[in-house]
Amino acid sequence: MGEEREARGEAVMEQVRVFRSKLPILLGRLSQIDDPRNPKKVKHKLTVLLIYGILTFVYQMASRREANREMTRPAFMENLKLLFPELESIPHHDTLMRLLSEIEVDKIEAAHIELVRTLIRKKKFRRYLIDHCYPIAIDGTQKFVRNWLWSEECLERKDKTGDGEGKQYYVYVLEANLAFHDGMSIPLMSEVLNYAEGDTDQGKQDCELKAFHRLAGRLKKEFSHLAIMVLLDGLYAKGPTGSSGPIMEICRKKNWQFMIVLKDKCLKSVWEEYKGLGKLVENNELDRTWVNRKQHFKWVNDIRYYYGQGERKRQIVHVVVCEESWKEVDQESNKIVTKRGRHAWISSKPLNKGNVHERCNLAARHRWGIETGILVEKRHGYQYEHCFSYNWKAMRGYYALLEIVV
Repeated sequence: MGEEREARGEAVMEQVRVFRSKLPILLGRLSQIDDPRNPKKVKHKLTVLLIYGILTFVYQMASRREANREMTRPAFMENLKLLFPELESIPHHDTLMRLLSEIEVDKIEAAHIELVRTLIRKKKFRRYLIDHCYPIAIDGTQKFVRNWLWSEECLERKDKTGDGEGKQYYVYVLEANLAFHDGMSIPLMSEVLNYAEGDTDQGKQDCELKAFHRLAGRLKKEFSHLAIMVLLDGLYAKGPTGSSGPIMEICRKKNWQFMIVLKDKCLKSVWEEYKGLGKLVENNELDRTWVNRKQHFKWVNDIRYYYGQGERKRQIVHVVVCEESWKEVDQESNKIVTKRGRHAWISSKPLNKGNVHERCNLAARHRWGIETGILVEKRHGYQYEHCFSYNWKAMRGYYALLEIVV
C-alpha cells in the first residue's frame, strides 16, 4: 500500500508539472468566461475557482467533501499560492459548484480545445499522423446511473429487478479523442446526450448516433482545415436502421477519412461482395509480423454499397480483413499457447500493400486507445463515475474540468 501511495503521489506531481505548463493558455481562455456573480460579493475570482476545480482532479479527489477536507491543508495552500500569489484563502467546493451551475460550461471545453489547438499548431503530433491525417477516435460511455430522475436531461431505460420492472436514469457521453499509435489518447471534445434531443413526441430519447451528428458538426467547426481520419466502432457500421451510409456520407462531406469496424453480421451485401470479389482480385494480400503477431491481410477495394429508401444512395467502400496469431503464456496451465484473432474494417480509401499496415495497425486498432482512456478515468483515481453535482449544468462543468486534466 505504501508503494502504491508513493507511485500515485509521483504521478500526481508529474501531472502538476504538466498542468503548470498549460496554465498561461488556460488562464487566458478561462478569464474570457463571463462571471454572473455579484462583484461586491465575490471573494475568489472565476479563474481561481476553475483552476481549483481542475486541481481537484489533478489531485484525484473522490468527492467535493474530500476536496474540502484535503485541499484546505497548509501544504496545498502553499502550492496554490505558487499559481496565485495574491490568494489569501482556499475556495469552498460549494462555491465552485454554484459557479458551474451558472456559467457557460461550453467555454470551459473551448479553453481545453485551445490547448490542443496550440499543440497542433506547433506540430507536436506530426510523427503520429496517418496518411497526413490526425486520427480521432469517437466512442460513447456511460458516466453514471441512478434509480431516480434527478434531472430532466437524463436518459432512461428499463431495469428488471426482483421486485418487477423499474427504470434507471443515466448520463451517457460521446467522446472524441486524438488516438495515436504510441498509445497516447488526448481528449478533444465531448457531447453529453440529452433526453430532449430525441424525438420526444414519438417517445424517443437521444441516442449515440444523433449525438455523433452534433459532435461531428462541432468538430468540423473547430478544426475546419485539419486533415482528420475518424476511427469508429461497429455501431457506426450498422447505423440507425442497419445502414452505415449516413455516417460515411457525413464523414465524406466533411472531407474526413475513416476506418470503421465491420462486424460479421453487419452490412450483409458488403460481405457478399467482399467474398465474391475476393476470389477474383489479384495482388490483394499481405503477410507480415507486427508486435510478435503473424498477420495475414486480405482486402477488396471499390465495393458498391447501396442504402437509403429504395437503396437509391451509394457509397464506394473498401474492406480489409486481418487474421492473426500469436503466442502467450496461459494463466491457468502456465504453458505457451497459440492465440488467434480476426478483425475487419471499412476504409474510406483504397487499400494496398503500402498502406494497409498503417491504416489498420497504426490507426484503426488504436481506436481502442479511447476505451483505455475512459477506463483510466473510471478506475485510476479520476472519479469519472462520480456525479459531483446533481445540477445538470454543474455536472457537465465538472466533467469539462476533468477533461482538461486527463
